[in-house]
Amino acid sequence: MLDVGVKGSSTVIVDEGNTALAIGSGTLRVFATPAMIALVESTASRSVAPFLDEGSSTVGTHLDVAHTSATPVGMEVVCETELIEVDRRRLVFSVVVRDAAGEIGSGTHERFIVDNAKFMSKAESKLE
Repeated sequence: MLDVGVKGSSTVIVDEGNTALAIGSGTLRVFATPAMIALVESTASRSVAPFLDEGSSTVGTHLDVAHTSATPVGMEVVCETELIEVDRRRLVFSVVVRDAAGEIGSGTHERFIVDNAKFMSKAESKLE
């Protein structure tokens, strides 16, 4: 059963591929905000995956996350999520992202539980 309190954790090393310069979100060789957002979504998604029915997954629908400190190439970044609200299919996570020097980001992330086949059918109907 999916309930409040489910936690997730993921780690990534800042390398040339996830910098603002490489991703195009800026011109500096520091951990890119879009890379941090992807880490947040991935961590939250994987944390609840074991609790979902077969044929279901979650999709990100809202982020309210501040990226407050730069992390240079070579440092490790750790993302921690905690499920703080379950409202039927709507899931809300608290998020904290840190490097060895301290917090680099925090906020909330919302995901919805979807039926994979129905979701993809609706998305692909846009091609018609």
